[in-house]
Amino acid sequence: MSAVTEHEDQQIARANESGSPPVVFMHGLWLLPSSWDRWAQRFEEAGYVAVSPGWPDDPDTVQEAKAHPEVFAGKSVGQIADHFCDVIQKLTTKPVVIGHSFGGLLAQISAGRGLSAATVAISPAPFRGVLPLPISALRSGGPVLSNPRNRHRAVPLTADQFRYAFGNAVSEQESQQLYEQFSVPGPGTPLFQAAAANLNPWTEAKVDTKNPDRGPMLIIVGKNDHTVPPAIAKASFKKQEKNAGVTEYTEMEGRGHSLTIDNGWRDVADSAFEFVRRFVPAHSQPARDKAATVR
Repeated sequence: MSAVTEHEDQQIARANESGSPPVVFMHGLWLLPSSWDRWAQRFEEAGYVAVSPGWPDDPDTVQEAKAHPEVFAGKSVGQIADHFCDVIQKLTTKPVVIGHSFGGLLAQISAGRGLSAATVAISPAPFRGVLPLPISALRSGGPVLSNPRNRHRAVPLTADQFRYAFGNAVSEQESQQLYEQFSVPGPGTPLFQAAAANLNPWTEAKVDTKNPDRGPMLIIVGKNDHTVPPAIAKASFKKQEKNAGVTEYTEMEGRGHSLTIDNGWRDVADSAFEFVRRFVPAHSQPARDKAATVR
């Protein structure tokens, strides 16, 4: 079990001092917490306070991550989920949770544990019981899944692999820019766990969709997403829809897996924001100002 880092503790303390509704952002495979920076600003300007934890041992920068890829190796879905839950449980107010890709799966795991006031899962990785496995999803995971030894390795994407898995719905130039700015090596373990989830009753890639304390949930997906095509997101929605809580689903035209970081990120953030504020109203004063007032 990994410890909450000093930087994460600082974010938690700031959130608790602010008195504003916290929003916990969970990043996915091949990205870092910094991929949420613009989202964090968007929500803070509206009166929330952002917390962006890393996966265990995440480096601070993309440059550091590329220089030391070994730190990512061996991280499992269960280990990462427990780390996020450790962060959430140190907050004095139940947070909104927003996650992308494997972060979307982790967000659903957190909601299933009753730890989320509202959840937005964006292009979420599949969990046990989600059956569709489109060819494009297999191809996107191919750089990892094609070699069983990658299970315990950290695996980077090439620019071409990133273009297919993330940047297929943007220009080639923008995909290259996103690759250089955001892409880092990722642990192979979660992909192998997700791929085998329906064959393993004890898998960590599972979600409690029945918990009555799950809270409202929105699932967002890009219609052109190769990594998590709409068929996977719809199947996740169908599982979650059986929950007593509000469950909604949105497909975004012309968007791929890079929808949280590319030039259209604000449209996605606004969709998430409109859902969140219906169930967790923000305070009128921006979170950063309130935090400063408390101090």
